[in-house]
Amino acid sequence: MAKKKTPAKKKAAPKKAAKPATRSAYIAKAPIRRLMKNEGASLVAENAVELLIEQLTKVATEVTKEAVKMVKADKRKRLTAADIIAAE
Repeated sequence: MAKKKTPAKKKAAPKKAAKPATRSAYIAKAPIRRLMKNEGASLVAENAVELLIEQLTKVATEVTKEAVKMVKADKRKRLTAADIIAAE
């Protein structure tokens, strides 16, 4: 009886180091580009989309910080729509 040859086991490729999760933006480009096009901009440059995302992120950050201050001043935990409206 002949012995069966078993294929040689391949060594696993070394695992790549995970990249740290750093996001420069929390808003996706596609919906913003769609929004701009829906408002009449037939052609939208990539840097225009990125700039609008940057501006929206700044405004959202400022409004959120102000709303959180009000929530903490009222000794509450939940941030509500009313807090966002008041912080604008």
